[in-house]
Amino acid sequence: MTRRARTVQAVELLVLLAVVALVVGQFLGQPILLSYVTTGSMEPTLDPGDGFVAVPAAVAGPVEEGDVVVFRAEHVGGGGLTTHRVVGETSEGFVTRGDANPSTDQAADEPPVQRPQIVAKAVQVDGAVVVVPHVGTVVEGTRGSVETVQRRLAALLGTDAVLGPRGFATLLFGLSVVAYVVDSLRESARGERRSRDRSRDTGTSTHLVVGAMTLVLVATATTAMVAPAGPFEFGVVSSSVDSPGPGVIERGSTENATYVVSNGGVVPVVVFLDPASEGVAVSPREVRLGARDRVNATVALSAPPETGYYRLFLVEHRYLAVLPHSTIASLYAVHPWLPIVAIDALLGGLFYLLGVGLLGTGRVRSRSRETSAASRRFLSRLL
Repeated sequence: MTRRARTVQAVELLVLLAVVALVVGQFLGQPILLSYVTTGSMEPTLDPGDGFVAVPAAVAGPVEEGDVVVFRAEHVGGGGLTTHRVVGETSEGFVTRGDANPSTDQAADEPPVQRPQIVAKAVQVDGAVVVVPHVGTVVEGTRGSVETVQRRLAALLGTDAVLGPRGFATLLFGLSVVAYVVDSLRESARGERRSRDRSRDTGTSTHLVVGAMTLVLVATATTAMVAPAGPFEFGVVSSSVDSPGPGVIERGSTENATYVVSNGGVVPVVVFLDPASEGVAVSPREVRLGARDRVNATVALSAPPETGYYRLFLVEHRYLAVLPHSTIASLYAVHPWLPIVAIDALLGGLFYLLGVGLLGTGRVRSRSRETSAASRRFLSRLL
């Protein structure tokens, strides 16, 4: 393979990874390195369909006035992920506004944005957002196609297991295996018509094949940890009188609510529950769930002394229990994202070493009987 061909292949791979990251981020409700806008509310900074480099809020540092943030809105655009600029801060939260909008989101009945609602912050250089033009159109089309496939498979199989972020992760991994099998069979058929001398220097690098499948596995594991987690909001009315109504608490007093922690997968998980607002306490703070398991946690909600409606937040952090519990807890104490990085590195590293050990370090060639046999052994053991 020539240097130019390698360069083209590398660029194509980077573009593919960018699109996958954007699509996965939209399914997770958590931008992964890149995000995009679909409306003109941020013009001229971001036109509809423009993408931008997004840093997850957990590692982006403090939010300040002038930052462009991605947050989970309650009313703006019908709710969901919204990208607007922070134009102020009050005791109740951040004030946000689209650059093209004449008024703030809060003037349009959107509550002040709380820190747990912010999922990412756009990277800015010298005050200007780093823009990746026109990627949103490609991602929206890809996402629509994926959702259509998910719905049709759900109807065909009679199960909802292929829907949503977890179903998407399962489909992503399954399709990658199927694509590799089909490609191997096609290359094998073509190889029967080629000479052995020509086939020795052609084919796909084993490192590239195994690396691509490793990335899919890591994306699947990350989805399983990130998709079910995130902030949970409790709406509380601080009242001057005691009331039996749900969410209505006499001011200055405390009532308990139940928060259900469940594991719909077959791999045990470790879950940490972290109060993200004043007036929130939870017990237990840490639970371990087996396959298809569920546990009830008790959340103590304290009403402020002033009457009114308040939004209180609890954040859930979830990790696959493939590392010792003490290791996960120690990493979590440093930063909530460290266990995810360590788990992804463990799973990805083991999978990559296994793949290279089974397939070798050469190229996947159509005429190589040894490589084809190794590929079949690798896939059979994987499946």
